[in-house]
Amino acid sequence: MRGGRSAAEVFDDVGARYEEAFGHVPGQLAALDWLTARLAPGARVLDVGSGTGRPTADVLARAGCAVTGIDVSAHMVDLARARVPQARFEQADVRTYTPAGGGFDAVCSFFPLLVMSQPEVAAALERMASWVAPGGYLVLATVPGDISDLDIVWMGHEVTVSSLSPAEHLRLLGAAGLEVLEHHTALFHPEGAEPEEHFFCHARRPA
Repeated sequence: MRGGRSAAEVFDDVGARYEEAFGHVPGQLAALDWLTARLAPGARVLDVGSGTGRPTADVLARAGCAVTGIDVSAHMVDLARARVPQARFEQADVRTYTPAGGGFDAVCSFFPLLVMSQPEVAAALERMASWVAPGGYLVLATVPGDISDLDIVWMGHEVTVSSLSPAEHLRLLGAAGLEVLEHHTALFHPEGAEPEEHFFCHARRPA
C-alpha cells in the first residue's frame, strides 16, 4: 500500500467529491472537444481512470462513441454505471488490464497515473500507447514533474504520488510509436484544493 492506503481505497472514499472538484477542468473539456471532432460514430474509446464517468465517458458516449471505462475503485465504477449507462465500466487497474480484442480508436487518460511509482507510470504510458490502433489517438493529462514517491495530503487523504516531466512523457510516447500532435501546460485551481499545474498531450499512432 503506497502512503498506507491503496488508490482504490482512497478513491472509494473520495467518490463523487472528485467530480465536484475536477469535473470541469477547462483543459480536459477542450481535449474532449478536440478528440470528438476527430472520431467517427461508433469509435471504440477506452477511458483509463474513468472515475464517476463525468465528464470523459459522458461526453464521448453522447458523441456516439462506444466507450469502455476502467477504474481501480469499485465505488467509482458503481457511480459511473449509474451516471453514464450508455457506456460500459469495469473495475480494473491500468497496470494489469488487458483489453479484449483489437486496439482502440482512442485512449483517454486524465490524471489516473499519479498514485503509483515512476517506473509504473512509464510502463502504464507504454501499455496505453500499445492499445491505440493505427490512426487512433491517445489524449492524456497529468500533474507533471520529476516526482518520485512524494507523500502529500490530497482531498483530505495521505497519498504517495509520482510523475514524470513533460519531456519524459513526450520521449516515452515517441518511443512507443506515437506522433505527438500537441502539448501544453495550464494552471487549474480545483474547488477545495491547492492549485495544480496540468500537462495535456494529444498524440496519434500513424495509420
